[in-house]
Amino acid sequence: MKNIIVLGAGMVGSAMAIDLAKRHKVTLTDVNLHTLEKVKQKHKNISFLLLDVTNKEALKSMIKDFDLVICAVPGFLGYETLKAIIKAEKNVIDISFFPENSLELDTLAKEKNVTAIVDCGVAPGMDNVILGYYNEKMKLTDFECLVGGLPKIKKWPFCYKAPFSPVDVIEEYTRPARYVENSQVITREALTDCEYLEFDNIGTLESFNSDGLRSIIYTMPHIPNMKEKTLRYPGHVEYIKVLKESGFFSEETIEVNGNKVTPLDFTSKVLFNEWKLGETEEELTVMRVTVKGENDNGKTEEVIYNLYDEYCPKTETSSMSRSTGYTATAAANLFLEGLFIEKGVFPPELVGKHEVCFNYFLSYLKERGVVYKKTSRLLE
Repeated sequence: MKNIIVLGAGMVGSAMAIDLAKRHKVTLTDVNLHTLEKVKQKHKNISFLLLDVTNKEALKSMIKDFDLVICAVPGFLGYETLKAIIKAEKNVIDISFFPENSLELDTLAKEKNVTAIVDCGVAPGMDNVILGYYNEKMKLTDFECLVGGLPKIKKWPFCYKAPFSPVDVIEEYTRPARYVENSQVITREALTDCEYLEFDNIGTLESFNSDGLRSIIYTMPHIPNMKEKTLRYPGHVEYIKVLKESGFFSEETIEVNGNKVTPLDFTSKVLFNEWKLGETEEELTVMRVTVKGENDNGKTEEVIYNLYDEYCPKTETSSMSRSTGYTATAAANLFLEGLFIEKGVFPPELVGKHEVCFNYFLSYLKERGVVYKKTSRLLE
């Protein structure tokens, strides 16, 4: 049994703390007392502490006696928090999904003799693990990840509920999307190249460009074609484009009846209630990861992993928390069991490349009902 601290008691952070407490001594922290109290009411075997991670001295003091740090803070706090954890010479599993390049902290992590596994969720996360594994097994030419979190009940007009802050979702809709085509990094607007695709258990969904490749642009530059697209119910993109083109996502201040406000703040406030996912509201996660390339026999092979996961009423845990959080707790346990001991900053593709780690992820998730179904076929 190890001593683990989880930074951030939100939807995913609390799910991770609960899962880790089955094997380890766990302390859950947050800046919000009410958030901690909600988790505390249901789980007496977890310790709880108030912590503001922006106070670097308090953070360093808080984490010094723990065997492992799990970082689940909001994205805008992620990079600096991860940097502070590494400076404090603590090993860390991170799912804060910040916009900065985590690989820039690799030298620091090596200097501090620290292992930092980052971007360790569902996507980025398990799609990277799958890619890393098959990159060792095949000469890959193509990688594609299609992923989305959706409510089970569609409510017009957006047919969407956000397990995260609307600001974070809007940022995904406005940040330029990078993908790799013929070994060239291509940048396009988000919400472009819409396609309608069929998925088991759901039916038709629409996919669109989003900036989800992250670390693999740098770690897998030899793969000539790589793309990630977000999935939503049909019609969602059109409504978002209307808001975007009409200026509702602008960060430039405007004056309304003598009050200064940004359209983005106004829009986020309106959408907060419209998109808010209820604590026991049923939702689902769908992902399709496809890799293609030359196998050991010199044949072109396509391998597909499909995930379909739903809210768990028994544990009252959202699908996004399960598929994201349990990937991170799998990484935590495989690290603590000594299956991955390299020093530096490691996105999941550099962990999943090891067969023992790849199998550990899939087995750990399957034990918790998060099942990736594999199919493959020869293309010639």
